[in-house]
Amino acid sequence: MNMTNQNLADRDLAVLWHPCTQMKDHEHVPIIPIKKGQGVWLEDFDGNRYLDAISSWWVNLFGHANPVINAALKDQLDTLEHVIFAGFTHESGIKLAEKLVEITPPGLNRCFYADNGSAAVEVALKMSFHYWRNLGQTQKTKFITLENSYHGETLGALAVGNVALYKKTYAPLLMDVITVPGPDCYFREPGESWADYSTRRFALMEHALAQHADSVCAVIIEPLVQCAGSMRMYDPVYLKCLRAACDNYNVHLIADEVAVGFGRTGTLFACEQAAISPDFMCLSKGLTGGYLPLSAVLTTDRIYQAFYDDYTKLTAFLHSHSYTGNALACRAGLATIGIFQQQGIIEKNKRLAKVMAKVAARFNDHLNVAEVRQTGMIVAIELVKNKATREPYPWQERRGFKMHQFALTKGVLLRPLGNVIYFMPPYVITEAELELLADVAWQAIGYAVNN
Repeated sequence: MNMTNQNLADRDLAVLWHPCTQMKDHEHVPIIPIKKGQGVWLEDFDGNRYLDAISSWWVNLFGHANPVINAALKDQLDTLEHVIFAGFTHESGIKLAEKLVEITPPGLNRCFYADNGSAAVEVALKMSFHYWRNLGQTQKTKFITLENSYHGETLGALAVGNVALYKKTYAPLLMDVITVPGPDCYFREPGESWADYSTRRFALMEHALAQHADSVCAVIIEPLVQCAGSMRMYDPVYLKCLRAACDNYNVHLIADEVAVGFGRTGTLFACEQAAISPDFMCLSKGLTGGYLPLSAVLTTDRIYQAFYDDYTKLTAFLHSHSYTGNALACRAGLATIGIFQQQGIIEKNKRLAKVMAKVAARFNDHLNVAEVRQTGMIVAIELVKNKATREPYPWQERRGFKMHQFALTKGVLLRPLGNVIYFMPPYVITEAELELLADVAWQAIGYAVNN
């Protein structure tokens, strides 16, 4: 059978249910079957090409069909695809854990594997709670989170998030958490620096810790960028203050670096910009370069030791996934870290981030753009109805969806968050491709504003 977009779309819609999608939209918006990928480009079955400006949901770091990762996976496939990770181990799993301990902030010396970002958050939440229970501090059962935060969509991860679109429907199923107003610099006063605003806002977190520390296991935070929360950003000083406060109040700090880790914020990990080490660091997405599902929770020897005892004491951490430590995924992770270390990616990205800033600069003058903000390899452009008052467009008008649809007609995959358009491309993107991306984004805003 000759494969075309149309016949594959028809087959798809007969059997599949896609994520984060109102399926009824596909009655009038075609779903796009992808035949192959190469570098930053995707190609459908009708020969149309799309620049993957969002790294396929922020996972693809070094381009589709990357030859280095491909070769590593082909080699791994010939020896071991997977083995139970309880009572057994394998070289790729060991090597990847050794590398993660080496490259993450100091003190994170233990690695626990899971399958995806939400699962990593679940692991960190349970480990933190269980740690205090093993120490006899059974009154510690709560978690503190920031407004506008997002940590995934399994029930524990959803509970500690604060984006109503994802959370509101399932509220009756979720544990109660303490939500603190955030350091989101979009709301700073005219002339106020990111650092001053983030420092000022930390007083609200300090107050919550002072009030609730005795019952709190941990504070969970997305360092520097609240990605699913409209790509809102804040200053590293907030992390520095938070680390000191968590130490002072005897509360764990969980850094959810699922989206911001592996170079997205300009450093390998966002926590580096505040020179802090969390008690737990959750990693996924870019960990395998966008190839296979894998996540890791890095934690300290101190936390590990609280679970290390005779079996009859029943202190072991029994969380498990069938595909924990999958050998293929671990090998992809090793290849990904190898590219970082052998090709000087962080230094290259510093230059690329400057190009991103240059191509995005013109959006500052757009009549319907409230703010252009950037942290490392993430640029966000916030579309508003009124620039002077920052009045947003009503969500029902779906201006972001219009931008997405228009950009596809021009060969660019953008997927705005509400009315926020963002650039989060693979690190192999060229200056010419960034200029194309900016041109199409400019046109897409014009289309969305006028239609």
